[in-house]
Amino acid sequence: MESFDKLLTSSGKSHGHLCPGQVVGVRMGILGCRLIGLDDPGCHDQIKKLIVYVEMDRCTADAVAHVTHVKLGRRSLKFVDYGIMAATFLNLETGEAFRILSTEEARDLTPFYAPEILDKSQQQLEAYKRMPDSVLFRVQQVKVPLNEFDLPGPTRSKIPCTQCGQLVRDHREVVLDGITLCRPCAHGAYFKDAREITFADMNWAPNKDDPDLRLRAAV
Repeated sequence: MESFDKLLTSSGKSHGHLCPGQVVGVRMGILGCRLIGLDDPGCHDQIKKLIVYVEMDRCTADAVAHVTHVKLGRRSLKFVDYGIMAATFLNLETGEAFRILSTEEARDLTPFYAPEILDKSQQQLEAYKRMPDSVLFRVQQVKVPLNEFDLPGPTRSKIPCTQCGQLVRDHREVVLDGITLCRPCAHGAYFKDAREITFADMNWAPNKDDPDLRLRAAV
């Protein structure tokens, strides 16, 4: 694994800015990988062993994902909307899992670790670099129940919703009174008043004006 400084620099660049949450996330990712025995989570033989659950949609989550190379599209990154500054690191090969939580005490202790810095945000950023893991984090060894539908890999099921017809993948359907539904139809969605629309230039496609593509489409 790259050094903390290199990871922090590249994480901040990828995220768009460097902030205290980035420091916490980079350190959380490094510690999590170390605890489950992975020293290079981006390499081919380790990338398939790791699943990370993040419990917040904040800067820290981006930093954890950057360090560990987990991605939603690979199903190695799981988002659990708890609003807690925490992440769980699971080694699929060994079954070992550790949940790491950022302590609230760490925020209160920033003046003791970076007393020479007066700006609050910069003081937090620098203090979080200096604190030992034992001050910055609490660590819990946990068990993470998994089934085949949670694992990375090809889609394991496709079932249409009886109400809207949309395919539901990976056993995320809901059965109510014997009727198979997608979760929005079963429990309500994060959106409302959905209506189908047409839109300007709706026949656009990437490179659709390429004459070679038009020729192949006509054949």
